[in-house]
Amino acid sequence: MSQHLTDAPRSAADNAADAGRRDWWRDAVIYQVYPRSFADGNGDGMGDLPGITARLPYLRSLGVDAVWLSPFYASPQADGGYDVADYRAVDPMFGTLTDADDLVRAAHALDLRVIVDVVPNHCSDQHEWFKQALREGPGSPIRERFHFRPGKGDSGELPPNDWESIFGGPAWTRTVNADGAPGDWYLHLFAPEQPDFNWDHPAVHDEFRSILRFWLDLGIDGFRIDVAHGMVKAPGLPDIGSHEQLKLLGTASMPYFDQDGVHEIYRSWRKILDEYAGDRIAVAEAWTPTVERSALYLRPDELHQAFNFEYLTSGWDAAALRRVIDTSLAAMGSVGAPATWVLSNHDVVRHSTRFADGDQALGLRRARAATLLMLALPGSAYLYQGEELGLPEVTDLPDEVRQDPAFFRNAGQDGTRDGCRVPLPWSGTAAPYGFGPVEGGPSWLPQPDAWAGLSVEAQQGDPASTLEFYREALAVRREHPALGAGSEVTWLAAPEGVLAFRRDSAEGSFVCTANVGGTPVTIPAPGRALLSGAGFTADGADAVIPADTTIWWAI
Repeated sequence: MSQHLTDAPRSAADNAADAGRRDWWRDAVIYQVYPRSFADGNGDGMGDLPGITARLPYLRSLGVDAVWLSPFYASPQADGGYDVADYRAVDPMFGTLTDADDLVRAAHALDLRVIVDVVPNHCSDQHEWFKQALREGPGSPIRERFHFRPGKGDSGELPPNDWESIFGGPAWTRTVNADGAPGDWYLHLFAPEQPDFNWDHPAVHDEFRSILRFWLDLGIDGFRIDVAHGMVKAPGLPDIGSHEQLKLLGTASMPYFDQDGVHEIYRSWRKILDEYAGDRIAVAEAWTPTVERSALYLRPDELHQAFNFEYLTSGWDAAALRRVIDTSLAAMGSVGAPATWVLSNHDVVRHSTRFADGDQALGLRRARAATLLMLALPGSAYLYQGEELGLPEVTDLPDEVRQDPAFFRNAGQDGTRDGCRVPLPWSGTAAPYGFGPVEGGPSWLPQPDAWAGLSVEAQQGDPASTLEFYREALAVRREHPALGAGSEVTWLAAPEGVLAFRRDSAEGSFVCTANVGGTPVTIPAPGRALLSGAGFTADGADAVIPADTTIWWAI
């Protein structure tokens, strides 16, 4: 059963304040919270909404503009909450709908926006619609809201087509009829517990428009759309004709991803968002073959932002980074949308480990340099919880504690997503490091012993710490007029392996120099140094930039 809560009317002062913050998202720094791993409010070892609410002042002091929450809806948790059973209810492990309302109000009181996930491509197999479809069997009208199909072969023993699940194996599971006989198959591009909706059915459209309004009425400021490139499938669900389809994702046209029909859905959603005061937004998680295809989701009558996966997947290489920066700015500029920049999230190995080449100290140095480079670019930046603490990926979790569904299936993703989801260390010298209110209490994934020195408490006030480095970088970014806003960079001449660009505004100019190479370089000092990820020396008019170091300069 859904929980319901009505938001209080907004005052004239609220609306006036909103009017003063129009287009806040164009240069916002948005912090991703993975709820089960951020903060545990009741001591059961699982992060929850009250835990998040209690830690909102920390995010305010960090200097971010908005908080994005991964799913906290009612769910059997077959895929970390991305299998939603009720889109209008909070799962009891995270709290109640009242807790969600409290969180939104507390965030707004701190001038933090709140973005929540919405999962429209698929639901849980425990969703009432799907359970009814199974109960009623073949011929039930409600089955038309999903993709039920008879199988191939003499007795329907083969899947309807050759599509493969993102998590491995066929993208189809066969049902069993009431008499025990094998029945039709249903489509699930992810786990079998996540049946895909059929977006050709008008009831699906109506339901999600209602879901959007439910959360907008509660006061949330926007949605991150999971699998935004999904939902619409090619007519007839044609075979692809190849195996190992996972390797093609994001590089080739697929009959179940990035179909043009998704854009009509987002045009209807944009109309709803525009009805609400406060500049509400929608952000696409869209894996597309090109950044130009991603830009199509951001035309003026569609969504506001899209994650820049091409940037996220770029290596620590000057030429590759410059190329993706140029293509991203050009593609987003063509539709009047801001570019976005992201280095880590809940689905990928943390960038401090990705860049490490086996040397964690090197990885952290590169991660800090990469962060300054990212925050110097025009547009909006996304931070993933714990990166401000310099947390590395946890790569040695015992098999028996893992919960990533891809870990338990063959030929799918590598199943290592648990390593970036280990609960955060807040304080103390032993696990769970203040994650929950009970000293020595549980945490749903074990935390490494080495994290005692990486907790918020251990880093607080230490000018050499990664936490204080992030705080300073975000403060400078907020204060300097040439940072964040705008849509272009001017590249400057620089030695091989160095990225150097200038950004200008009416109130001042700024230069970023990033030495992505493995050796120090000497360049003419562009101006007054504002911030660097590591120490550097200046000799008169020249500056020596160490390897794997980014410096911000005021002009």
